[in-house]
Parts: sequence; structure tokens; C-alpha cells
Amino acid sequence: MTDFLLDDNQIAPPRTVRIDFDDGSFVLRSPTVLQPYARCIGEWIERWARETPDALALAERDETGEGWRRLDYRALREAVGAVAQGLLDLNLPAGRPVVILSDNAIDHAVLMLAAMHIGRTTCSLSSAYSRMTKDPSRLHGMLQALQPALIYASDAKVYGASLAGCGIEAVTVFSRNAEAHPGAMAFDRLLATKETPAVMQAFAAVGPDTHAKYLLTSGSTGKPKVVINTHRMLCANQQMMAQTWRFLEQERPVLVDWLPWSHTFGGNHNLHMVLCHGGALYIDEGRPAPGLIEKTVRNLREVKPTLLFNVPRGFDMLLPFLEADDALAAEVLSRLRLAFYAAAALAPSTWQRLEAVARRVRPARPLWLTTSWGATETSPAITSAHWQLDGAGCIGAPLPGLELKFVPNGQKLEMRVKGVSVFPGYRDAPRETAEAFDAEGYYRIGDAGFLADPREPARGVIFDGRVAEDFKLSTGTWVSVGTLRVKLVSMLAPHVQDLVLTGHDRDEIGLLVFASPQGAALAPGALDERIAAVLRALRDEGAGTSQCPACALVLAEPPSLDAGEITDKGYINQRAVLTRRAAEVARLHARASDDAGVIRLL
Repeated sequence: MTDFLLDDNQIAPPRTVRIDFDDGSFVLRSPTVLQPYARCIGEWIERWARETPDALALAERDETGEGWRRLDYRALREAVGAVAQGLLDLNLPAGRPVVILSDNAIDHAVLMLAAMHIGRTTCSLSSAYSRMTKDPSRLHGMLQALQPALIYASDAKVYGASLAGCGIEAVTVFSRNAEAHPGAMAFDRLLATKETPAVMQAFAAVGPDTHAKYLLTSGSTGKPKVVINTHRMLCANQQMMAQTWRFLEQERPVLVDWLPWSHTFGGNHNLHMVLCHGGALYIDEGRPAPGLIEKTVRNLREVKPTLLFNVPRGFDMLLPFLEADDALAAEVLSRLRLAFYAAAALAPSTWQRLEAVARRVRPARPLWLTTSWGATETSPAITSAHWQLDGAGCIGAPLPGLELKFVPNGQKLEMRVKGVSVFPGYRDAPRETAEAFDAEGYYRIGDAGFLADPREPARGVIFDGRVAEDFKLSTGTWVSVGTLRVKLVSMLAPHVQDLVLTGHDRDEIGLLVFASPQGAALAPGALDERIAAVLRALRDEGAGTSQCPACALVLAEPPSLDAGEITDKGYINQRAVLTRRAAEVARLHARASDDAGVIRLL
């Protein structure tokens, strides 16, 4: 076991209280009292600019791509003050947010923090809506819903065309090539503004319930909604983590991170953890994708972070580099306290491969693999697995200040949450807000779970998929989509990127399969044979119809970002795939004897 997990001064010991009710539901909560937390995000910036002004706050690759542009906390506070003053001088209409379109960058961070410093709400939209797609209609719809007072993007030549025809009257700001966009302002003009006492007067007026951010939900279970994140939510959630990961108060975190700030994982959990504890964030221009993962590898090797956050696909893409080069793996893992995954389930095979690499290059210090669970609406962490885990699946136990309720729902236990870091509602959506909460005020997150050990709740919760994703076969048997999907992806690793289960109201389960680069590189027919062998193995083990797919189809086209089939965090939107590929689903279950593309158990 990793030694520091046994030290109560560095990691809080797992303690959980269970309260049972007559209707079969029960609540879990931490017996630890949540301690006071910052009034607003800006208090972190003020503190570190005062206490450790020379400490590195943010870094990004410079224009040459070889060095780093760095900002210490003194420079960060000066930039935040200047831009905040510039925003005040613009006299922007009240109640309308500052919207940011482009990828993570220092200018992005400065604008976001400056706006929040003076009580302005920010909203970072995924660059996928403007830079990675030829269809700007989704972006225009979001801008119409948000009605921003100011729109920012990094480069007018990259993002300007997507704004054309959006119908929004707003100040437009670009860091580069602003002159190429009619009426636009250069970000340098905001940076050059001289701060006046008005900034700190506005800062003093920011309260815990002031709206800090708007974040859009992923839309994986319907149309994206605008989630209100208050300063109270965000600051309280970091305090919860600080009381659990106690080493954060003793050792400033150093991150290399690509996760987009348009999502709660990267923008709230990771960025805020760095700022809350006076740490350093190296903005990773890489991604878990061919041609980009190499940039991440380079950055990790150069920086040697203390914490590594990623989605499962990110670890899957990183592992071949670490497995092939022990010297690289030793450097990347040399300072790591932990490797943390979230946003999707981690395949057991990925877990085992990470542990194997760590054992080989740092045998005296096992790598702590851990996770958390939460949502955009919970800012984000609800649980933390702050102990040694045996493998993937456990999402931990509730953090201080939160209550996690389990309610019987069909064959599952639906999880609901209440506490100080839960959102107040969706923006301008009273009906959706009312539907999101039950009669007792618990947020209905839509996920299911069960206790790892019903007799000992401190051993944590096992994630049991999304309630809405599960379906019944025509026999009336329930299919647990989340559990079966993870099992199959692990069995088919590393040749399958992801898969979608089909079979609602049919008499068999089917698979729509997305091949990984390794799978696509196999000889013709080899991937089909591999999938068929896995299906036969499940059948021969005695798996019933709800646990053994009877047919599969490898899709020629990868998941489409434009169609919403895959998010910019790299996970599959099951509903979008099933809707868009209805013809393939019908083909899969047609049982045509002459369809050589369908893999079928005989």
C-alpha cells in the first residue's frame, strides 16, 4: 500500500455514516464537519499574490513551441486587476455573461478570473462548437440562449467566421488578429488598462451566492442545459477536497492538464484545485488523440507533475508510450502522488496496465489510482475514493458537507445528492429545475450505485450505470448497460475504442463497435474474429441473455463530434449514437444470413 495513504495527516481516514428509512431508501454522509471556505474564487488569487507572489501559477507553450510562457501569482493578480478594470470601463449590460469560445490558455484564464473577480458570470463553451465543426448552428443557438455581453476567442482568423450571423449584439474580443473582425477589440487593450479602486469595490460586493459560471451539461441524456455555478458551490467543493486530500495543504499541486475548462472536471475540479492551494498548472496543448497525445507525453516528461488527472481514454492513449519506454515512464511517474480518472468508467485492463507500469519503474512506491464521482450540477465532486482500491468500479464515499441518498428504482438504487455544493438550478429553466430535485430537495443526478459492503459503508459505493441508459429485453430482463459496457471494452482492449449496446425491447443484446487505432490496424477480419471469440467466451461461461451479446457490428465511421456522438472529453454519447445510427441498429438485429458484416453467435 502507498505509505501516505496510512498517514491521517495527509489523507483523511474513510468514515461514513449510514441512516436507513422505512421505505428502503438510505442516506450516506461523512461525520466530518465541513470547515469554513473562501467567500469567492477571487480570494484565492488575492491570497497567493500576497503570500507567494513569485510562485508559478500558470504556464503555456510559447509561440516557438519550445519554451513556456509563465505567469506567477503577482503577474496573474496584476493581469486580473487590469482586465477587470477594462470590463468595468466597458459598462457591460447587467445580467449578461462573458462567453469564452476557445481552448484553455492563459488569456482565457485571466479573462475568466477577472470577470468573476468583479461579480461577472463567465461561460466557457467547448471549442468543438466553433473550431472543430463546419456547422455553427449549435454555437449560435447557445449564444442566443446565453445572450452574452462580451464574447472572447483567442484568434479572429480561427473563430471569427463561426460568429458571423449569430445575431448577438456583444463586445467581441480576440487575443490575435482582432483587426480581421469588424468592430472587434484586442485583448491587449484590456490588459493595458490601469486598475482603479473600483475593482476592489466590485470584488467586495461578490457574495457566496453570486453566479460565478454557467456550464452547459453534456447533453448525453437530452438537450444541453445551462447550469448555474455559484461561488459558494465552487469554494465549498474545494474545501471538501482539502479536508480529504490533506496533503494539498502541505504540498502545492503541479498539474499538466488538457481537460477543457468548458467542463466541470477541467474547469472546476482541476483548475480550482491549483488556484485554491497556490499550485501551478501547465496548460497541455495535447489531447488523447493520434498526433496530439505525443504533445502530452512531451509535457509530462518535461514537467513531471505531482497529480495526474485524465479521462479513461486519456490513460488508454498514454499507456502505449509508458509501456514502451521505461525511462519515459520513470520520469513521468517520478513525482506523482496519484493518477486520477473520472468522467467515464475505467476498464479493468487499463487499471491493471497502469499498475504494471508503476511497479516496473517505481517498485518501492506503488502508484495510487483513485477516482471521484460528481456532475456539472455538483461543482463537481460528491464522493472521493480516498483509500487504496483493489480495482476500478468504486467511486468512493461522500465528501464532508454532502448527503448521498439511495432510492430503490426498479432493480437499481438511484443516487441523489443534497448539500452546499449542489447547484441552485438551471438558468431560465424553472420547469427543468423543478424536475431536477425531489420533494426533499435532493438533486436527482440520474446515476445508480450500491454499497461495496452493506455492513461497512466506509468501503464506498460501486457505480452501477445511468438509470436512463438501462433497458429491458423483450423477455422483461433488464440489461445493465454501464456494467456490461465496461466489461466488454476491457475484454476487447486494446482493439476497441468504445461500444454502444443495443437491444431495447428485442430478444437479444447487440453491439455497435468503434475500433481503436490498434484494432483498425489489424489484418482484415481479425477484429471480427476477436469480437466473436469474446462473445463465445461469455456464452461458454454461462452468461444469460442480459449479459451476453448475441451480435455485433464494427462501424466504419468513427463517432461524430458534429452529431454529438462523442464529447470533447472523449466519451461516447450512447443516446446520440443509437439515434443517428438507427439503420445500423436495424441491420444488426435483422438476422440476415447473407450479411457478412454482422458478427453473430451461432
